[in-house]
This record gives sequence, structure tokens and C-alpha cells, in this order.
Amino acid sequence: MTHVPPPAEELRLLDAELWQLDARRAQLLHRRAWLVTALQQVRPVDPEWKAPVGPPRPEATTPSVQNVLLLLGGVLLTVAAMVFTLVSWGHLGIAGRALVLGAVTLAALGAPLLLLKRGLRSTAESVAGLGLALTVLDAYAVQQVAFTGTDGAGYAAIASALLAALWSAYGLLPRAAELRLPLPAALAAAQLPLLLWAIAADAGPYGITAALLVTAGLDTGVALRVSTHAVRVLAALGAYGMGAWGALAAGWLSWGAAGPSAAARAAALFILAAAIALGAAWRLPKPAMATGNAVAGCLFLVAAAGGVLRVTLPEGWTVPAYLACGVALLAAVRVRLPEPVRRGVVQASGAVQAAAVACALPLVAVALLGPLGWASGPWSGVPSDARAAVTVHTPWPSYPGQLLLGPVVVAAVLALLVREPVWRPRALIGATVLAWATVMAVPAVLQLPYVTALLIQGAAIVTALAAAAFRPLPLPPTVLALGASASLAFLSLASQTATLTVLAALTAVFAAASLRPHLAPVTAPASLVYAAALACATGAAAGWQEQHTALLVLAVPVAAALLAARLGESHARVPIEVTGAAAGLLAIGLAVADPPMLALVLALCAVIAAGTAVRPERRRVQYAAAVLFLLATWVRLAAWDVGTVEAYTLPVTVPALCVGALRRNRDPLASSWTAYGPGLAATLLPSLAAAWNDPHFTRPLLLGAAALVVTLLGARHRLQAPLVLGGSVLVLDALHELAPYLVQMTGALPRWVPPALAGLLLLALGATYERRIRDVRRVRDLLGTMR
Repeated sequence: MTHVPPPAEELRLLDAELWQLDARRAQLLHRRAWLVTALQQVRPVDPEWKAPVGPPRPEATTPSVQNVLLLLGGVLLTVAAMVFTLVSWGHLGIAGRALVLGAVTLAALGAPLLLLKRGLRSTAESVAGLGLALTVLDAYAVQQVAFTGTDGAGYAAIASALLAALWSAYGLLPRAAELRLPLPAALAAAQLPLLLWAIAADAGPYGITAALLVTAGLDTGVALRVSTHAVRVLAALGAYGMGAWGALAAGWLSWGAAGPSAAARAAALFILAAAIALGAAWRLPKPAMATGNAVAGCLFLVAAAGGVLRVTLPEGWTVPAYLACGVALLAAVRVRLPEPVRRGVVQASGAVQAAAVACALPLVAVALLGPLGWASGPWSGVPSDARAAVTVHTPWPSYPGQLLLGPVVVAAVLALLVREPVWRPRALIGATVLAWATVMAVPAVLQLPYVTALLIQGAAIVTALAAAAFRPLPLPPTVLALGASASLAFLSLASQTATLTVLAALTAVFAAASLRPHLAPVTAPASLVYAAALACATGAAAGWQEQHTALLVLAVPVAAALLAARLGESHARVPIEVTGAAAGLLAIGLAVADPPMLALVLALCAVIAAGTAVRPERRRVQYAAAVLFLLATWVRLAAWDVGTVEAYTLPVTVPALCVGALRRNRDPLASSWTAYGPGLAATLLPSLAAAWNDPHFTRPLLLGAAALVVTLLGARHRLQAPLVLGGSVLVLDALHELAPYLVQMTGALPRWVPPALAGLLLLALGATYERRIRDVRRVRDLLGTMR
């Protein structure tokens, strides 16, 4: 190619044009800077200008300031009155004391009426609070003067009652109706008389509890009848607080009752609490609150009746007694009740039944999970009965028969009494679960023979699968069958014969259930799992070593692969394949201690994977098959004590290069790094690392020859990966071989020679820098044109 003009002349012209552009740019920047300076003029500030000043924003509003001032004033006056009453009282005579207290109290109570008349409501509230506080001080002063020898609790009860009456009368005056403080204060004072009277009269825990409940009842009446919001809220708080306190005290008394008399008295307290709660539920306007009160009232009735039955019946019948009372509540549903109350009765009965079922959960848990203890010592001997079989490492609960009545009764209630279309399916599911739990626990509760327990659990599994096969909702019975089968499998570990029989039966039963298409995604994998367990148990029974048992376990992946190939687009295909893969991993784990057998197992797994990859939708399994074949080869080589690196890398390189060649034939534009790079690196790099540590010359020589061939092939076919990898390995291998001679030569030369040679090298590079840069760019462009 001929350049017009020549390259040297063209380069000179380009440099001249670039210099002119730089000069023009500098001129424009200088002009821009001058313009910016000319525009940046400082504006004069008007000294008479001021920011607009508005009215200052108040930090607090007028009503809030007024309320704070009134509150502080009332507090100070109250403190002063207290100091006067407690400290300065003794300096006055009887007439003076009466005159001062009466005058101040009357003034404090009468002033709010005048203030309200003038529209000063906040001030009136503050002064009224002072007046109410003065009445309390008056009562204290009277006790200190006239009733010094009386009982403190009794006098406090009378005083609180009188104060409550006085404040109520004061708050109900026509002119004082606008005051918000007297009536709530009267209600707060009314919480104390009955409680203090019971304490003063030494009424005992029953009397104090009754006083609490009666006070709660009075608060309930006030809350339901009074229209004033503050009074109604305070009454509701008092009702719930006193009622809860009284109910807890009644529960403590009922649980600690030692005989029928004490239990009856506690039951009477519960009945009183129930009457209050149900009466409130009957009249409350909000359905949610009415339902909550109805639930509480019904629970109080259950606690009352159950507490009496608890001390009457033999020990251990506590749970059935309370459960019977809870079920008896459902009889009230047939009575005409308000809907919120009816809903509360049902919820209370459900809560009692749920508590009874919860008490039976430890028993069912031991019956289901207890057999797991046989995993630590299988085939150690047939237990004496079913209870001994499930209590290998787990304690047995007390009173199992009475506890088991809970699930039985609740299952019957759900199956027979729930008739609403919305709740009927859920009730049947709950009844099924409870019946299943009862069946699983009955053999241990009744101490049936071990074989009988196995037969009962097996029958329960078959029944659950049969129900799942013909029901529109098969999931609950299927889950129950799986849980029972797991428990049965562990329970059978006590005996070798039982283990083989049970595992074979479970494999067959779940395989038969897999004939139903909607059960196959669950039951088919379960059948394969039990088949793998049967293979392991068969090998152990025959006395085989684990690595030999692994060959028997491989029958499960084979069966899974064949079955998945026949299922087509079934939903059970993926679970079956996953289970087969897990069985294959189990076989590999069993053979890991014996390298030759491990290599055989890996090869067989690779064959199974390759057979699976024949299917069009499972083509990607071929990669797993290749990895398994490679691992089998490596394990076999390791078993033969082969230490040559290339024996492990060449089985990877040769197939990888073949795959790369096929890809390049199909896609000529494919990069050589993706086609040949992994295969070449798999052998060249490990061999290079081994050659650097090899004292002999055979491996470096062969490696250099192979790298030279790869480099020449890369250059011949213009392939970047072989050229770069082969050339790099060739150079590094040559350096490794020449390194000893270079070290000897460097040691024989004078010490000034290496620095001199380095300087000459730098001078040569500097003198030919431009040409070297062009050479590097030319090499880069050449490599860039390669694939």
C-alpha cells in the first residue's frame, strides 16, 4: 500500500494542526476568564434595608399557659394546706381548728360555683381540685383529733365511702355540673371502701376476693349506665382491674382448695365473676367487647364447676373434669342468646377443649418421637410392650389414659356438633388429626404387645392413604400417613425381622398409593426412600460391608430413572428424580471408605446420569455424567497409587478439546478461549507447576514439546488461546530449564557487569522506544484478529 503523502509528511502535518488547535483553545480560555471577571461586580448593600420583622411567635398557646399556671397554683395551695394540717395544727384550739378547716374547705368548694358563673372554667376546675384535696385533709384531721384509737383500715373505709358520697353529691349539684373532676374523683374513692372494710374485718382471702368482685360489679353498673365519658372510662378501668384481680384470686383459691367446702366457696366467687361478665356482655353495644366478656364469663363458669369436680373425682381426672365442663357449655348454644354472647360461649368452649388437647400433646409426642431412640441401638432386642418401645430415652407422662380422653372427646365434638358449611371441612380435618394422634398413642397407653403396636400403626397408614386416594382434599391424610410411616420405621428398628418386614411393607404400600396420580408426587418419593432404607437394612442383615451395600442401594436410582422416563409430564417426575439423586449420594457416601469400590459406584452413577441425559428434556444431565466419569477415573487412579499429574488432567483435556472442536465446527465465530482454553489449561498449567518442582528433564522436555506444538497450531490456525497458552508455557518452561545456567553465568561475571548490561538494555529500549511501541501494537492487533 502506497501512502500519499508519505507517513513522515502526514505525521508532520497532523502535529502542526494539533499545535494550532491548542493555541486557539488557550486564546478562547483567556477571553472567557476576562468576561467572567467583568461580570462579577460586587453589588452595594443598602445600609437602611432591614429584614421584615413580624410579631414574635409565641412558644406556648394561651390556654396551655393558663392551665399550667392554674395547676401550679392548685398544687402549691394543696401543699400549703397539708403543711398547715400536719405541722401547724397543734398551735390552734379546737374552735380555731374547726373554724379554719371549715372555712377553707367551704371556700374552696364554693368558689368554683362563682367562677363557673363568670365563665372561668379552668380556674374553677383548679380550685375544685383544691377543695377535694382539703376534704381528704379534713378527714385525716378528724381522725387525728377525735378518733385516734380507731383502726386505721376501718376508719379509711368509712372515710373513703363518705368522701365518695360527698364528692358525688357535690358533682351532681346543678351549678357544679360543668366541673369534670368531682364525679371521677368520687368513683376513684369508691374503689376503696369494700376492700378496706374486708381487710379491717379480717374477712380472709375469700372475703377480700368477694369485696373485689362486688366493687367490680358496681363499676360495671356505673360504666353501663353513666353517659359521662370520663366517668364511663374510669368505671370500665376499675371494673376490668378489680375483676381481673378478683378472678385471679378466685383461681388461686380454687386451685389450692383441699376439700369440697373450700372448692365450693371458690366456685361461688367464680359464679359471681361470671354473672358480672355475662351481664356486661348482654348489655354492651359493641360486639367485640360483648364477645370478650362472654368468653371470660363462660371460662369463670368452667373454672367454678371444674374446681368442684377436681377435688371430688380421683387424682388424675382434672383435665377430663374441666373438659366436660367446657363441652357442657355448648348446650347453651341452643338457647336463644344474642349473637355476640353466643359467639363467646362457643369460643370459651373451644378454648377449654384446646387446653385439653394441649395437655395431651406430650403424650402424643412421646408416642410419635420416642421410637427415634432406637436409631442409636438398632436390633438390640424386642421390647416387652409398646410403652417400652417408645420410652427408650424418653420419660412417660403420668395419667396417660385420662390425658388421652382429651383428643377423643374433642374429635367427637368436631365431628358431631360442627354443622355449619363454612366450618364443617375444617372441623373434619381437625377430627381426623386428633383421631390419628389417638390411634398412634393407644398402643403405648394400653401397653399392648410390640407386634400389635406395629400392626395398628400399619393399619393407620393404610387407612390414611386409602382416605387420601378418594377424598377431594388428600393433603391432610397423606401428611398423616407420612408421619406415621416415619414413626413406624423407627419403631421397627428394635428387631431385625420387624425392620425388614416393615420397610418392605412401607415400600409396597406407598408404591401402590402412587397409582393415584394426585398422590404420586408425595408417595412415589416416599416409596423410593423406604426402598433405599430396605436396601441398607438388607445389606446389614446379610453382614455386608458398607461399600458392598452401596451397590444394592444403586438399584433405587436405577428405578427412579426408569420410572421418571415413563411418567412423561407428570408432576411426580421431578420429586422422583430428586429422590433418586439423593439415593445415589447415599451410595457414594457408603462407598467412600473403599476407593476401588467408590470408583465403581461413581462410574455406575455416571452411567445412570448418562441414561437420563438421553431424554431430550434432561440434556443438561450430561454434564453431571461427565463429572461423575471423571471423578471415577481420578479415584481409580488414586487407588492405583498413580502420582503422575497428566494421568489426572489428560482425561479432562481430551474430551474438552473434542467438545471445543465440535463447537467451533458449528459456530466458527466462537472464541478459542471458550472452545479450547479450559481443555488446554487443564493439562498445561498443572504440568507446568509439576515441571518446576521436577528434578528430572523428561517432564520439562515433553511439556516444552507439547507447548511448542500447541503454539504452532495456534499460529497456523490463527487461534488466540492456543497461541497465548502454548507460548506462555513454552517460555516459562524454557526459563525453568535455563535458570541454573543463568545463575552460574551471573555468578561467574564481575559484579559490575549486571548493572552495565541493564543500563545498555535501557538505552537500547529508549533509543528504539517508538519502534517497540509500534511492534507491541502490531502484536496486539494481530492477536485481536485471532479467535
